Order: sequence, then C-alpha cells, then structure tokens
Amino acid sequence: MESADLTLIRNIGIAAHIDAGKTTTTERILYYSGRIHRMGDIDDGNTQMDWMAQERERGITITAAATTVSWLEHRINIIDTPGHVDFTVEVERSLKVLDGAIIVLCGVGGVEPQSETVWRQADRYHVPRLAFVNKLDRNGADFYRVVKMMAEKFEQMPVPVQLPIGAEDEFKGLIDLVAEKAFVWHTDDLGATFEEVPIPEDRLDEVADYRHRMIDTLTTFDEQLLEKYMAGTPIGAADLKPALRKGTIALKIVPVFCGSAFKNKGIQKLLDGIVEYLPSPLDVPPARGTNPKSDKEETRPSDAKAPFAALTFKLASDPQRGMLAYIRVYSGKVEEGEVVMSVPDMKRVRIPKLAIMHANRQQEVESLSAGEIGVVIGLKEPRTGQTLANLAHPIAFEPVKYPEPVVFLAIEPRTKADEDKLHASLDTLALEDPTFKVRTDDETGQLILSGMGELHLEILLDRLLRDYKVGVHSGKPQVSYRETVTVAATAEGKFIRQSGGKGHYAVVKLMLEPSPEGNTVVDELKPGTLPREFAAAVQQAVHDSLESGVLAGFAVVNVKARILDGAWHEQDSADVDFKVAASQAFREAFMAASPTFLEPIMELEVVTPDQYLGNVLGDVTSRDGRILHLEPVKGHQIIKAELPLVKTFGYATQLRSLSQGRAANSMQFSHFSAVDQPTRERLYPLFAGHPQS
Repeated sequence: MESADLTLIRNIGIAAHIDAGKTTTTERILYYSGRIHRMGDIDDGNTQMDWMAQERERGITITAAATTVSWLEHRINIIDTPGHVDFTVEVERSLKVLDGAIIVLCGVGGVEPQSETVWRQADRYHVPRLAFVNKLDRNGADFYRVVKMMAEKFEQMPVPVQLPIGAEDEFKGLIDLVAEKAFVWHTDDLGATFEEVPIPEDRLDEVADYRHRMIDTLTTFDEQLLEKYMAGTPIGAADLKPALRKGTIALKIVPVFCGSAFKNKGIQKLLDGIVEYLPSPLDVPPARGTNPKSDKEETRPSDAKAPFAALTFKLASDPQRGMLAYIRVYSGKVEEGEVVMSVPDMKRVRIPKLAIMHANRQQEVESLSAGEIGVVIGLKEPRTGQTLANLAHPIAFEPVKYPEPVVFLAIEPRTKADEDKLHASLDTLALEDPTFKVRTDDETGQLILSGMGELHLEILLDRLLRDYKVGVHSGKPQVSYRETVTVAATAEGKFIRQSGGKGHYAVVKLMLEPSPEGNTVVDELKPGTLPREFAAAVQQAVHDSLESGVLAGFAVVNVKARILDGAWHEQDSADVDFKVAASQAFREAFMAASPTFLEPIMELEVVTPDQYLGNVLGDVTSRDGRILHLEPVKGHQIIKAELPLVKTFGYATQLRSLSQGRAANSMQFSHFSAVDQPTRERLYPLFAGHPQS
C-alpha cells in the first residue's frame, strides 16, 4: 500500500458498556457496507463478530474481533471490543493501536460504569472518538438526557450533529444538523434505504438552536469559521465538516450521532461520520518508542517507505494454524518470508505468513504496510507487547500495562490424560490473555488460576474443556486480597553464621511506611555502605517480599520500603546472605507496622423496574453494599452502589430471582479498601483479639 492511500484508511474500535448494542452496531456496519449479506442477531447467536461458542451462548462479546469494510472509497479497519468488565483488557490493548473509536451509549442507560471506563481508556491513549446514542426505539430512551450526562462526566464537549425524529416506538429517523436535512428509514428493506424529508415544522426552532450551539463551540478553536461567523456569512456543511474533524482529532469535542442499530436506523450516517470526522493514520502523531541500543526516544512516521515497525497487541490461538499474532504496522512495510527483529529480546524472527482478519477467518496477503492492522501466522515465540522492527533500525514501543487479577480458584485435572495436557493448554490461554495468571500452591500442589472476575474464570474453564478437551475439578472462586501496612516501622535483619570455614555475614536495616502512590523501593544507602551487588540483592529481596506477601501470601501494596543501613564482611558476606537478612528485616518491619488486608470494592449499577426496587435495595445492603445514587427513568430505577467483591459471587442469579428476570446489572472494579476486623481475623487468625490500631 502506498503512503498516499493512507488518507483513505480509518483504524477504529467500537467500545461500550455491556448490552449497549455494540456488536449489533458492528453487524449493521458490515451489512450496509456490503461485507456480509445477511444480518446476524445476538439473540439468535449468529453474529459474525461474536464467533466463539461461549460468546454466542451468553450473548456477550468476550474477545476483540477485527474486520475490514469499505465505505465511500475508504477502507475502515474495525475492532469490535467486549463490554463486560472482566474482559476490559481487550478494550485496553485495542485502543492502544487504534486511531479512532466509536463509543456506543444506550439511549436508556446513558453513560453507564463501563462507558466511563472505555472513555478513560480512550483518553489514556489520546484516541479521538464519536459517540453513537443507540437504542432510541426502547421505552425510556432519551437522547437529550444522554448528551447531558456526557457533558457532566467527560472533559470533551459533546456536540450533537444529529437529533432524533420520534421517540421510543415512534423513533423513525434523524435530523442532520450539519446539512440541515432530515432522513427517515424504510422498514421494508431492513433499513438499507432511507429518504430525505422536510424538517418537521415544529422542530425548526430547535434545529436552529442546536446548530447555533454547534457553530458557537466550533468557533472557539477554528479561526476561519470564527471569521465567517463574525462577518455574518452563511455557514454551510462544507464549513462545518472540516471544523468538526479538526476539533475531534484535537480531542476537544465528540460529535454525537443517534439511531437504533437493532431497528436498522442511523448506521449509514454513522459510517459517513467515521470517514468525515475520525483521523487517518496520517492525522495522528508519529508512534513513539525507544531505541533498544541507545535507550533514546525515537519516532516512526506513518509512511510505507520508512523503516518497518509494528506492535504485537494481541495473540489468539487458531485450531488449524496455531498462534496468530495481531499487529499494528506503524511504519514501513513487511513482506511474507522477511526476517525482522523482535524487541526487546533482540532476536531475529521470520515472518512466515501474513493475513488480514474478518472475525475468526483469515485472508492471506503478501505484505502489510504502515497504517494497516493484520496478523502474522506462525510467528516463533510470539508475545503480547513485543515490537517487530527492521533489522537495521530496531525500536521498542511501550507495551500495554495490564491490571492485576482480583479473583482466583484452585483446579486439579480429572484424569492422568488431562494432567498431561493441562499445563500446555494453560500456557496457551495465558499467552492469549495477559490478565490470566497461573501458579502452583506450595502447600497443596494445586494449580491456582487468577483472573479479573467470576465470569472470566468461568469462560477460561469452559474453554479448557471445550477447546482443549481438558477436564478439571475446580473449587469456588476466591477473592485475591492485598496486604499493606498502616503505620511506619523499622526492623533490622541479621544473617550471621560461623562454622569454622567461610561463614555468612549480612546486616540490613529497613523501614516500611504507608504509601498511597503504590509500591516503591528506595535505596537511600550512602555510597560505599554496601557494595553494589549486595545492595542489588537487598532490593531484589524486598521486591520478592512485596510480591509474595507476609500474612497470607497476597501481594503487598501501597508500601514504601526504605533501605536505611547495612553491614558486611570482607570474606564472609555473599549476596544470598543479604537476601536472607533483607527478607527477615522486611517481615519483622511489616509485622510491626500494624498490617492489614485490602479487599477489592466493585462499582455496581442495576437497572430495575420500579416494583422491584425495594427487593433490590434490600439485597444490596444485605451484602454490605453502599448505595451511592438512585435515578428514576420512566418506570425504572437506576441504582449505583459499591460493595465488596467477595459479596458479589452469584449476584446475577439472585437479581434475576428478585426481579423475575427483568432487572439488569453490571459491575466493574472500583478500588481497594481496608477489610473489617472479622475478615482480618478470618484471613489471618493470629489477629484475633488484636484490633487494627
């Protein structure tokens, strides 16, 4: 692909809160762009993008799926991402490599918890975005309320470029504020065609008001538009579109579209917006990375003639073709059979085969160029986060940072045959999913699986059985707590042994104190107090202690460790001696610093019909939940609350029972908080009778 064609490429993601209609929106985009010729449906389990059996059975997206469509002579590479919080890592690593995004918002629920999460993720990677207010055909849908919520919660200014015609079951089309035209969709051809109609007379004043607001917002950063506005010159679509594009790419505004994906209304105009307002690879800054040889920062432009550089952002196992490595090519061009550098391990690797994806199907290509997203088939030792680069011009792009798991469970194989296959299968799953961790319990010998939530682990166990034919017995999900200190304390660790020959001699003095910034290890030893290798051994021992914990094997967080002093002997000291002494000092200081446990607190949102409100509130409070907000919305109540993760297991089933299946809920991790005294004693019985000071 020549660099001139980059202006016609859009790399976008579609992200949303669970059940906002994200996959249905993607399905309609595929249909109207001619990529597929029959619409899939979530309820029927036959959508293109949710291809996994687990996705189709549950009606949710679990893994990000990529595809490519054409619209108005543009090539749009799309990644459809999950909405469930347990799989938010898929959103994180997708947004890392995308140039733009569509945030789908439910016309009833509005800005929901996971909507805020994906919005913050887009902010983190400076991704310009459009908002699509979906489900305007639903009872209780309110476009204007959703826009107001966006203005209250987000830094970027929401700018409606459309207004709905009709509401709820009478929703039939939209008014284009940019072109000052109205459109109504036909229902007899599944929304494939629509017609222009006059703007309703009773809406003319409203349209003029919203258009004036749009122009007023755009003139704050577009001088040409401001000059026309001040001169009283009529402002048309040709004036507004460049200004909207400029403001969107600069992350100052978010154009807001409206429609109903399920009822086939508004999708074509959304596709127009992708082409008109979201950036091409040439509109985003050059990719920044580090030269692995000099550690100096370098950039790579979106140019097919520049040195090749790509980031591996996702791995997926294919039953027939092995591991697929998804890459975003930032610069240059790579061809099938070419040898490139894998960074940071600095190994030469060959590119066996290349392809572009449509969900789980591959279309092989001879090369991939700057601005493209594709897969490498058969890459040796692939890893999420690795950079592939030109041999003579290596570069390392910053990999995605992943959250730590908060739930774990123990498993053991059912049979000897399962045992033989289990470890290899778990290794493959862990390669695909960086938020999934596996370890062996030293005491029981059981395998411990850790993940982001109850559903996450449930899906992994299902995949073990269904995809890898490995049967396991599993325990109940358990909460992954954290350990911390509440006051400062100092301790000295000594490892001194004399046995006639070479002895052991190490003395280390440590101070631990609370740190809201997270774990930090600060070596404040005066130069010359300890030789460099002994100081490094002390720091390594402290890092190991932070990871392994002291009380119950949970990681230590929010602690600052200061290395105050140390003593050594010319003949008898070794780095292993200092590791022993430092570990002893860490444990003693930790136990003296009034230690406690932290537990994950979840943010819960429930949408329930009015008649079940009392039942739902009573259940939340019985789980030690704290009600944060109640909002009535046309026969429903939206409840926002916080509750401990340990009290959320089985909640979805209980909610269905309380509301006869009519209430819906979503949860996401909020923060860690100190546990109460009964939990403290349960996790560490020696605390009994010793309340936290």
